[in-house]
Amino acid sequence: MLAILLGAIVIGLSLGILGSGGSILTVPLLTYVIGRPPKVAIAESLLIVGCIAATGALRLHREGLIDWSKVGWFGLPSMAGTYLGAMTSQYVSGTTQLAVFAVVMLLASVFMLRPYKPNTITGISVFKLSVVAICVGSIAGFVGVGGGFLIVPALLATAGVSMRQAIGTSLAIIVMQSLVGFSKYSWLFLQSGELPYDWLLIAVIAVVGAVGSVFGVRLAAALPQHQLKRGFGALLLVMGLSIFFSAIGGI
Repeated sequence: MLAILLGAIVIGLSLGILGSGGSILTVPLLTYVIGRPPKVAIAESLLIVGCIAATGALRLHREGLIDWSKVGWFGLPSMAGTYLGAMTSQYVSGTTQLAVFAVVMLLASVFMLRPYKPNTITGISVFKLSVVAICVGSIAGFVGVGGGFLIVPALLATAGVSMRQAIGTSLAIIVMQSLVGFSKYSWLFLQSGELPYDWLLIAVIAVVGAVGSVFGVRLAAALPQHQLKRGFGALLLVMGLSIFFSAIGGI
C-alpha cells in the first residue's frame, strides 16, 4: 500500500509541476507494482489521470493560466484521435500495447531531456494544431497516456503560449482525452460482459494524486522547470528501456 500511495503522490506532483507525466507513471504502477492486466491498467490509468488533471486544471483556471481557445482547437481533435486509438487497441494484445507504451515513454524522455527554448511564434496554424492534436490523441487512446509530454511541447511549438499556460492548457486537454478514452475502453469491456475495474484502487490513487497535483501546481512557480524536466526525462529513459525489453520478451 505504501508503494501505491507514494506512486500516486509522484503522479500528482508530475502533473501539477510539468503538466505531463501522469499516465507515463500510472500505467507502470498499475501493471508492474499492483499487477493489473495491461488492458485494464491502461483504461484505469485514463480515469485516474483524468481526475488528477481536472484538479490541477481547476486551480490553474482560477489563476488565468488556461487558454480555453487552445483547449478547444487542440482538445476536440485530440478527443477524436483518442477514440480512434482506443478503438484500435482491441485488435492487439495487452503486451503489444505495453511495448508501444515503452516506445512512447522513450519518446517522452527525449522531449524532457531536450533543452527548452523560449517560444517566439507570432502566428498560429489551426490546421497544424489540429493535425498534431489528432496524432497525440491517437497515442493517448492506444496506450493510455494523457499525452501531456506531447501536448506541452506541441502547444509551445504551434500555439504561441507561455510555458505556464501550456501546462494549464495541457491539463484541461488531458481531462478531455481521458474521458473519451476511458469511455471507449469501458464500452469495449462491456462487449465481453464485464467491467474489470478496481474502483477502490482507482479512487485511492486519484484522490492521493489529486492532492499531489495541488502541491505540484504550487511548487511549479518556484522550482527550476529545466532541471525538473531533465531529471524526469532520465527517469523515463530508464523505465522505458526496462518496460520495452520486458514487453518484447513477452510477445
